[in-house]
Amino acid sequence: MQTVEGLEALESLKQEAEALLILFGGKECNVCHAIKPKLEALLSEHYPKVTQCYVDCHVTTDICAQHGVFTLPTLQVYFGGQRFIEEVRSFSVPKVIEDMARPYSMMFDE
Repeated sequence: MQTVEGLEALESLKQEAEALLILFGGKECNVCHAIKPKLEALLSEHYPKVTQCYVDCHVTTDICAQHGVFTLPTLQVYFGGQRFIEEVRSFSVPKVIEDMARPYSMMFDE
């Protein structure tokens, strides 16, 4: 999962990647640090074509503000540049993986 530190870089990723998962977290957010490796592993296993990125909201507050992120962790999933999923604060990683199945299969026609 690559770390994004600029608004332009994130916007570019959103436009270029067919499928993108963004995890907004923080250095002092223990939940963020706990789910990050789980997300990476499950995405690599089930959805290898999804680009993954991490935004540290304590470092890049402008990105978080632009995306309406005021609570950590926040997870956003984009397909074709459009937001399909947004989960905030307390969410189930397996449920997110399950929710991604249909749009992923439609996008990549597997």
